[in-house]
Amino acid sequence: MSIIYEVEHLHQPDGWLSPGYVEIDGGVISSVSAQRPDGEITERLRGFGVPGLSNLHSHAFQRALAGRTEFVTTARAEDNLWTWRKEMYRMVDRLTPEAYEAIAAQVYLEMLQFGMTAVCEFHYVHHLAGGAAHANPAEMSDRLISAAMRTGLGMTILPVLYAHGGIGKPLEATQKRFAHSVDAYLKLIETLRGRRAGNSNLRVGVALHSLRAVTPDEVRATLAAMKTIDPQARLHIHVSETTHEVAEVEAGLGARPVQWLIDNVGLSPDWCLVHATHLDNSEIAGLAASGAVAGICPLTEATMGDGFFPLVEYHAAGGAFGIGTDSHYCTSTAEELRMLECGKRLELRRRNVIARPDAAHPEHEVHTGRVLFDAALAGGEQASAQGGGALVAGRRADLVMLDPDSNPLLGHGPQTVLDAWLLSGTQNPVRDVMVAGKWVIRDRHHRQEAAVRDDYRRTMAALAG
Repeated sequence: MSIIYEVEHLHQPDGWLSPGYVEIDGGVISSVSAQRPDGEITERLRGFGVPGLSNLHSHAFQRALAGRTEFVTTARAEDNLWTWRKEMYRMVDRLTPEAYEAIAAQVYLEMLQFGMTAVCEFHYVHHLAGGAAHANPAEMSDRLISAAMRTGLGMTILPVLYAHGGIGKPLEATQKRFAHSVDAYLKLIETLRGRRAGNSNLRVGVALHSLRAVTPDEVRATLAAMKTIDPQARLHIHVSETTHEVAEVEAGLGARPVQWLIDNVGLSPDWCLVHATHLDNSEIAGLAASGAVAGICPLTEATMGDGFFPLVEYHAAGGAFGIGTDSHYCTSTAEELRMLECGKRLELRRRNVIARPDAAHPEHEVHTGRVLFDAALAGGEQASAQGGGALVAGRRADLVMLDPDSNPLLGHGPQTVLDAWLLSGTQNPVRDVMVAGKWVIRDRHHRQEAAVRDDYRRTMAALAG
């Protein structure tokens, strides 16, 4: 039986409907109209209805490190990604399956509360400490899937192939928890594909940790096998996050990381290149032309001191991008997109850097919030293949309601509401969140919220002990 919602202001790919009517059947949008359809209205929703975003890059367990590595010592006077990684590895050594699930459930709950309805989980903590497999080789993957199902978040799980400690370097002790041979990795992929039965919100993709951690032959073997297993699978990889990485890959493979991928794997819209912070002009043009998504993680890149993504040049070239929350210093849609835009404003010393005037309509106002949101929406859906990404017929019914009475949105209408949400205020205006036709957040709360928080609190106390 279909359900009909009347939404006061409904986001559409080409504007807004005020009001808009959304009919949902079996978790999928069956119709959207400005005219009231036949049938009884199930509920009238006040405020602004927007599609849920896909978070295109997450390491769920790293939420446990947020706020716990912000110090220096004499031995660690110069802090960067590589020194932070040592702290991360210390935590990984203590990570149990139960802790993994509890941490993931907490961060997935937070994503929902900020208006994200799906996550691409870049998952590489596969084994027991020391590298031995669990009795169930998919144990840690299953824990993530369980956390997503508990909270109601859509998931594209991306088990990671991680085979080396750097180009020509053996694995470090902690990294043995991450490692697979190509054959063992492909077996894990097949196992996880079997988990999709009965879970329509689960997708399975492929992640190569980086060109530092997999060899060209391992890249080619994995991609060749995936063409048979699932030619539509999404393909993710960390790339060009730091200048150190760029230099190592250039020295070891003879090309900068993104250029190597352009030249050797045939980048396509199935690919998501996570970070891609350090690009030269040729890489910007090549990545944009390939149709692949740049997976930008603005607040993680800021906290790690990685550098600025070339947003203006890449967007001008027509490049696709989305946002991820990576190490989860923040899980806010608004804060991530605000950092992306305002970081570039600081660097370039001007305002509204991503919005470009409409040459065909010189007097038309092009709003930064709308450009940021729509680009992240499209890029996130492309990278996750979750089936949402727009409030139109045939898409998964992922609806986020923004509260017009929240402080940032007071007095705003459809033209400026996305600017207000993403670029002003600190109060979260996300009130209600629907995933696949089911409300998982109502009036800012989740039915499992207290239990999830209690599990997380106990887990953190145990890890700290």
